[in-house]
Amino acid sequence: MAGIVVVFDFDKTIIDLDSDNWVVDELGATDLFDTLLPIMPWNSLMDRMMTELHSQGKTIDHIAEVLKRVPVHVVPAIRAAHALGCDLRIVSDANTFFIDTILDHLGIRECFSEINTNPCLVDEEGRLRNFAIHNFYKSSDGCNLCPPNMCKGIIMERIQASLISEGKKKKFVYLGDGSGDYCPSLKLGEGDFVMPRKNLPLWDLIRQNPLVTKSEIQEWSDGEELARMLLNLINTISMAENAQFLSPQNMIVPVYEALPSSTSKPTVLVN
Repeated sequence: MAGIVVVFDFDKTIIDLDSDNWVVDELGATDLFDTLLPIMPWNSLMDRMMTELHSQGKTIDHIAEVLKRVPVHVVPAIRAAHALGCDLRIVSDANTFFIDTILDHLGIRECFSEINTNPCLVDEEGRLRNFAIHNFYKSSDGCNLCPPNMCKGIIMERIQASLISEGKKKKFVYLGDGSGDYCPSLKLGEGDFVMPRKNLPLWDLIRQNPLVTKSEIQEWSDGEELARMLLNLINTISMAENAQFLSPQNMIVPVYEALPSSTSKPTVLVN
């Protein structure tokens, strides 16, 4: 529906695992990664790992082929939500190359109107370089809930403010798993929904103090359950919205049979 904005995390939400760990493990660099992890910020570490893989003869094509093998179970749900007219967006601490490669491979990149993530580029030597969306070496974003390179709460507030400035009243659905998804979940209000993955940090943080979460909480365990619950939630919200305008006889028609789809080009924001 035009009145629903669905904001996805990427790792362990759209895909079933962490894309950074997947690439490092599949290309045989786990030992070095584990050695450097305690002493380097995550973005700097991933940039260092891309340098190491390049020195071992691993190319961009090798990385892309690994990314194309990630397990995903939510593609039909994403396509269905897009066809229903929902505004789908991504807010992720992954990076542009990993996300674009996977979404393009799955044929669903055009389903997303906006992708907020860390920027990447391929340098003149063919090496993938990773950067932070916020340069925390220069300044702090002032958030003590999020990692220093990205405050998802700030991004969520910007999305909300932009829609308000356009005079658009929206209901938000936020899906995530990690501790970095807690801050944006606190930006949701009554009538919105947060969907944390069970037994992961976001779920734990919400359970520790549920009263500070103003939105309705809907838990999920895996990609198949996420897909089913998301479409049921969209349909429930849509039926409630239509109840204000349609007769009871019309309300029994499934909303997904008649809603327009959106074909707008996604925007990638990397600061």
